[in-house]
Amino acid sequence: MQLGKILAQIPPIAQFVISDNLQVDKRDLAHSEPHYPSPWMSPTAQGWEDAYAKARAFVSQLTLTEKVNLTTGVGWEGEQCVGQVGSIPRLGFRSLCMQDSPLGIRFADYVSAFSSGQTVAATFDRSLIYRRGKAMGEENKIKGVDVLLGPVAGPIGRVAEGGRNWEGFSPDPYLTGVAIAETIKGIQDAGVIACAKHYIGNEQEHFRQVGESQGRGFNISDPISSNIDDKTMHELYLWPFVDAVRAGVGSIMCSYNQVNNSGACQNSKLLNGILKGELGFQGFVMSDWQAQHSGAASAVAGLDMTMPGDTEFNTGLSFWGTNLTLAVLNGTVPQYRVDDMAMRIMAAYFKVGRTVEDQDPITFDSWTRDTFGPIHFAANEGYQQINWHVDAQKDHGDLIREIGAKATVLLKNEGVLPLKKPKFLAVIGEDAGPSPLGPNGFSDRGGDEGTLAMGWGSGSADFPYLITPIDALQYQALDDHTRIEAVLDNYASSTIEALVTQEGAIALVFVNADSGEGYIEVDGNAGDRKNLTLWGSGDELIKNVSSLCNNTIVVIHSVGPTIVTDWYDSPNVTAILWAGLPGQESGRAIVDVLYGKVNPAARTPFTWAANAEDYGTEILTEPNNGNGAPQQDFPEGVFIDYRAIDHANKTPIFEFGFGLSYTTFEYSDLQVIKANAGAYQPTTGQAPEAPTFGNFSRELDDYLFPESSFPYVWQYIYPYVNTTSSLKDASKDPEYGQTAEEFLPPGAIDSAAHDLNPAGPGLADQSGGNPELFDVLYTVTATITNTGAIVGEEVPQLYVSLGGEDDPKVLLRGFDRIRIDPGCTATFTAELTRRDISNWDVEAQNWAVTSAPKTVYVGPSSRKLPLSATLS
Repeated sequence: MQLGKILAQIPPIAQFVISDNLQVDKRDLAHSEPHYPSPWMSPTAQGWEDAYAKARAFVSQLTLTEKVNLTTGVGWEGEQCVGQVGSIPRLGFRSLCMQDSPLGIRFADYVSAFSSGQTVAATFDRSLIYRRGKAMGEENKIKGVDVLLGPVAGPIGRVAEGGRNWEGFSPDPYLTGVAIAETIKGIQDAGVIACAKHYIGNEQEHFRQVGESQGRGFNISDPISSNIDDKTMHELYLWPFVDAVRAGVGSIMCSYNQVNNSGACQNSKLLNGILKGELGFQGFVMSDWQAQHSGAASAVAGLDMTMPGDTEFNTGLSFWGTNLTLAVLNGTVPQYRVDDMAMRIMAAYFKVGRTVEDQDPITFDSWTRDTFGPIHFAANEGYQQINWHVDAQKDHGDLIREIGAKATVLLKNEGVLPLKKPKFLAVIGEDAGPSPLGPNGFSDRGGDEGTLAMGWGSGSADFPYLITPIDALQYQALDDHTRIEAVLDNYASSTIEALVTQEGAIALVFVNADSGEGYIEVDGNAGDRKNLTLWGSGDELIKNVSSLCNNTIVVIHSVGPTIVTDWYDSPNVTAILWAGLPGQESGRAIVDVLYGKVNPAARTPFTWAANAEDYGTEILTEPNNGNGAPQQDFPEGVFIDYRAIDHANKTPIFEFGFGLSYTTFEYSDLQVIKANAGAYQPTTGQAPEAPTFGNFSRELDDYLFPESSFPYVWQYIYPYVNTTSSLKDASKDPEYGQTAEEFLPPGAIDSAAHDLNPAGPGLADQSGGNPELFDVLYTVTATITNTGAIVGEEVPQLYVSLGGEDDPKVLLRGFDRIRIDPGCTATFTAELTRRDISNWDVEAQNWAVTSAPKTVYVGPSSRKLPLSATLS
């Protein structure tokens, strides 16, 4: 979501034609095929049966306006959370609370600031990823949040400079898929609905929104279109969302951008065809904040909830609310579609163990830290207690410290690490110390002063505290009787020189590179990074210090890769560590690794290329379609990050999956056991006719705002009408009167039984696709031996070559993190499913294992794969 105001002009409701029906001037551009009707829930979907039954019992009691209330946000700053839908007082159901962020609770006090998704992905540790998700879920539940707006698989990281890559996990879809699934399980096991986002193709901040872009002088009429072919969509960008759906995620957030020139939040191919049809998603689709651009059109295209409810922040106008009520009354949105929206929302609610009878109160307010204030902040109405200042942190600081240390990637070590009671440390760089404004001095972390532990934007949270590297280093120095001095100014060249040239100095240089969401611009970086250099002249700082000191250790806090080519191989640079965005325990986590309290085993979740051009992708920074939607083609297909560099036969500085340890390991004895799985069978059968739950009155008088029941709140979004003279008068739409057949695509409101997607699940199967895709075809084992002198953890990785001309050289398809004592061995085991060795057949519209020869590899990184075998 974003905080800046959208300036786009809103046309009358009847003009909101689904963008699948492209205008004449767009017919030469990428096109998204329509797919209707919107699939409805299955009462027998595996894992959703009980939730469906409870939702049916609840929704069957609702009036039409109560169902509409569940689907429509009450407006920006309408209540306490960044997003809330209407309540159902008659049944004792309070407003559902939606809250950022994927690494903590935005706008709340007494909550933890966790490591970023990208950082925890570097652990390659399923258990740690799950525990982080569970801890975040626990804190959200304590604060009264119903839907946590995370985790993130979009952006996946197509472009290294992408502003929000750090919110997600990795440009590798398999790693991101594992990480998003484990995070979702953790969040939902804590009793909070996870919202996987941003679906889909949301790969840069530039041009994601019209108003944001116009504010920077770009007079575009529509958001950027990510133009993605079918094969690339399935094999890369959709892959982790499949894992999210299989994990039982309750909600998915559609993104700001268009995909193939159809808005992601009303793209029927993406929402109806792929997400709800092919994947069998049973939860609800929520719009990103102001990413809805139509009324009836987005409803039949598969959107289930609009956030924050108003067309633009604080207009008091909504595409849904009153207009959705009217759409049902005039037949342009069928009853079953609104019933299905409500069913999906309530099923997700019940699936995580929630009840109507025992709802947690919302104990914080997003808009002020005052204990008392207006419950309706935008309207300045309803003065009462709005903040209870509940401490939700538990002992999560210990977990954050553990993740921070186990996510730190040792990229280079010439024997200087671990430190052992060093005599003299010279700590250099602004990134080692605190910001003069404090850890929360910049709104939504929109600045870069002091140590970097979090990126900026709605994916941030307030630090309850921030232990900086210099804090923790000084405490360690006290214990070791180490002399320690620091220069926390990157440009104090003479002072730095005087310090690091002293006899016996070990220079610890801390540097960073930041990015974030597009509504904030920092030093000319409008969300996306302008380049891949270190901030604050960090590269020059490293070269300066290392030219003066022959024992220079570099620590990088960053949102992704930087170009280290000019200095990484200097003999005076004796160690390099990437510490990511570690959160509140930053200092203690890096000290744990520097001093060997934690033996590093993390792996870089992205590639460190020698040059920015080697990645083969770039941010589109200038409109390329006149005043129309900027067109971001994805000609590289599946070849991003290490896949692109391998394909181009480039040599990276540090390859994907690389990371060193303080001990050594050897790999041996690769074994492949073939399973007796049957042949793949496309799914057959039909979904029954669309169900409806309860009846609704067609008398307009029954929908008049109930003035006698409660007072009208300014800008608040309601499901009621203000006049009963006619539906047209109630709509205030000058184009009112078109039928569904006149302005919606064919089949948009059909309710008849329909064939199931051959690539999708059956009615009683687990969501995520055809169940036979997940049959295990091979079990791969290898022996790992710790040949060093100390205990350590190793991250063996399984890669597969699919063998086709258009396939990457290798693809990650398995990993583990294994603790091994010195001199001992352990067995690495990974299973390969049919999905893991399949390609998407664009003609058959299904997955297929091609006849190309397939090879499996095992090793410690994507380019160090000592073991291999052919798959029979």
